[in-house]
Amino acid sequence: MSRISTIPFGPQHPSFLEPLHLKLNLEEERVVSVELSQGYNHRGMEYAMEKDWKRDAFLSERVCGICSFHHGTTYCQTIEAIAGLQVPERALIIRTIMLELQRITSHTLTLGHIAEAVGYENLFMQFFREREEFMRLANLISGNRVHYSMNWPGGVRRDISPETAKELENKLDEMLPKLQMLDGVVRKDSTWLKRTKGIGVLTKEQATTWAVVGPVARASGIPYDVRLSGNAGYHLEGIRFEPVWREEGDCWARAMVRMDETLQSVDLIRQCLGQLRDGPLVAQFKGHPNGEGFSRNEAPRGELMYWIRAKGESKLDRVKIRTPAFVNIPPLAEMLPGCEFPDVPVIVVSVDPCVCCTDR
Repeated sequence: MSRISTIPFGPQHPSFLEPLHLKLNLEEERVVSVELSQGYNHRGMEYAMEKDWKRDAFLSERVCGICSFHHGTTYCQTIEAIAGLQVPERALIIRTIMLELQRITSHTLTLGHIAEAVGYENLFMQFFREREEFMRLANLISGNRVHYSMNWPGGVRRDISPETAKELENKLDEMLPKLQMLDGVVRKDSTWLKRTKGIGVLTKEQATTWAVVGPVARASGIPYDVRLSGNAGYHLEGIRFEPVWREEGDCWARAMVRMDETLQSVDLIRQCLGQLRDGPLVAQFKGHPNGEGFSRNEAPRGELMYWIRAKGESKLDRVKIRTPAFVNIPPLAEMLPGCEFPDVPVIVVSVDPCVCCTDR
């Protein structure tokens, strides 16, 4: 009769950048069951955001440094919905460019960490080398690398000059072949395929049951992308894209969705640069918001939601945030049983866990 061994995996582990604790029940090297425990990072962000709605345009970016512009955009969209603000088209285009730049930096980070979990150190460094170039482009536009402080209810606080737009186009032309080279590795390399194909499968039915979002859902056959609902500038004429999705539901599929979306983001930025027209950057708003508002965005990890209740003064009555990592981490309890112990880090990293978002 086989003996079941229980071992802790985290909360501090070389494969994880943030505290996440798994209690693994093993039969020799095979995972039989898993208990997930999280809750080490409570910062009281929602309570802090009730203090001053203007300050929140910057505070919201501090929920997560990997998708900070998405948080700032979604917060501002919610205030705009409450106040009835019509955001100028130029501001929507600039927001979309920054959203896609950050999607690239987030996806290349995740792909790099999957490579690291696989044991592919060289590939990890190559992903981060290219990621650095896109962080420089975000810095070129905003003046910052992580927390951009560009969003403001009604529009944006920084413009893209013709010279900056030309530099962006030239850099995208330079970077695309490098991303395509990395795409060839994750699509065909034998080491990568052996460690990701058929590993950590989440079926379409399981993905629906667990209500996963973003690349995790799209890798399991659910072609759901919030950008199609028309937030930011994705609804404007001249900007076209289709959701990237696959049916395999394994670590390879989740990696490939992110890789394909990275290439797609380059195309979307080019489309946006071609749509830049002269115009104002912000719709003016006086007074304080009053009422309830809801907004959502397609962050790199999936659907990000903000709900706000304002009361006509500087303080807000309530701010509620639902991040994609909050729903994408729990299904690990479905993906891990049956895998081999060395596959655990690869599966965990493939869902792109963000404890900073989850334990906000």
